Amino acid sequence: MNTLLTLGLLLVGLALGGWLLRFVGQKATGNAPTFRDMPFAVAFGYVFAASLFLFSVWYYFQPTVTDAGTPNAGVVFFRWAVHFFIVSVIAAYLFRLLGRTVGTEGTKKLFRQMPLTASFGVLVVLLYAFTAIFAPLLAPFGQDEIFARVNVLPGGNEASGGDPMHPLGTDQIGRDLLSRLIYGAQNTVGIAFVTTCLAFFLGGTLGFLAATLQGWLDQVLSRAVDVLMAIPSLIFALLLMTIASAWAGSERWLLTVYMVIIIAVIDSTRVFRLARAVGLNIVVMDYIEAAKLRGEGLGYLIFREILPNATAPLLAEFGLRFCFVFLTIASLSFLGVGIQPPLADWGTMVRDSAQFINFAAFSPLTAALPILAAGAIALLTVGVNFIVDWMLQKSSGLKE
Repeated sequence: MNTLLTLGLLLVGLALGGWLLRFVGQKATGNAPTFRDMPFAVAFGYVFAASLFLFSVWYYFQPTVTDAGTPNAGVVFFRWAVHFFIVSVIAAYLFRLLGRTVGTEGTKKLFRQMPLTASFGVLVVLLYAFTAIFAPLLAPFGQDEIFARVNVLPGGNEASGGDPMHPLGTDQIGRDLLSRLIYGAQNTVGIAFVTTCLAFFLGGTLGFLAATLQGWLDQVLSRAVDVLMAIPSLIFALLLMTIASAWAGSERWLLTVYMVIIIAVIDSTRVFRLARAVGLNIVVMDYIEAAKLRGEGLGYLIFREILPNATAPLLAEFGLRFCFVFLTIASLSFLGVGIQPPLADWGTMVRDSAQFINFAAFSPLTAALPILAAGAIALLTVGVNFIVDWMLQKSSGLKE
């Protein structure tokens, strides 16, 4: 009850602050249009944002240790988040500045038009790609290498149960978590990329075929896609993966192959819908009719006429679809039917280290173990979406 009362008083205070902001602004500026035409919701938003900023500054400078001598996990995590945000903004700005001064004229122009969010997204994708490609060189140990000490705490402090050889500690069977986090980029991201490419090849080809030929082929493919899209994708993938696990038997690596095929087929339905819709708008153009009159074949029409004119929406969809595939793989791995051991992946790491959240009051670094893998998933998703938003803005002709 006290919480509800406090929340109610806080909302009333913010509403009063918004009204005062608009009233004082009107009087101080002689009823200028800026304050005269300001809606109450906008004034409330300004006051709320200012209050949230002041509260964040106050909370940032709270002590990281309570009076009882235990770590204040909330303050510690909040400071880490603030530091990460500041470093990300600086890194994105410097990366965009570098892109504007180094490279070809085309890339320089691209970076001059690029907003800071897109610059951050490109930087994140490049860092993930670099980590995935050079994981064997970056990781201190192998992803399936087992050590004698199990459940070593992160931090490297021997007095508190750590080990300098394992900065992030080891898991329940003695594998180095830092190495598995690095190899997770190679496995999770790499498999997601291959799956997305396969989904686009399958869905795009069938979508363009349906748009070009139409008739009975269009009807059959469209109705089949409607049936598949009517089933929730994650539940459908989980059902098929359960069946595939019985087929795989002791060959656990086959389950990863089945997962790639299953997710690619399920996600190709979304690509099919987009490719068909875009293709139907293109096949009625005059240059398509001219190509048909010249006697060009079906392959020429699809890959030389339709595909180049559908690149912008397909590229934007590729970024979004990659995020969904990436999250689906992580979800299946979290449920135990995705990427199989000894391969390292972030979904399994979140599941295996989830119990460490309970140690937040004693060791924030230990509690951060599942956040590292989950944060790696979230960071790539955000970075790709920043790039997709920018690509959509460029392809639609919208200006800032």
